Amino acid sequence: MLKRDNLLLGIILGLITPVLAFFLYYLLVYLPKYQKSLAEFIDILGDNRQALPKLISVCLLLNGLVFYFYTRSRKDITAKGIFLVTMLYAITIILLKILHG
Repeated sequence: MLKRDNLLLGIILGLITPVLAFFLYYLLVYLPKYQKSLAEFIDILGDNRQALPKLISVCLLLNGLVFYFYTRSRKDITAKGIFLVTMLYAITIILLKILHG
């Protein structure tokens, strides 16, 4: 499925990759340092309005890597889907920064 070149695959990859990066961030960075459960981590993010846009931005880095992989392998339509979702995440980050200061 990952060898196909279509927009839906790019959208799905663009949505799933930051979620995967979120869990990787929790497991590799946050959990060893603070020893808090995932639910507590999500509560902390909900309380700290400045941390959420920053974490989303960090999670989008993995989207950039997947986008790079698909553009290098000439799967341009899939890369467009990844780029589209990345831009939607970026608009969300901007709105969160505007609304929450």
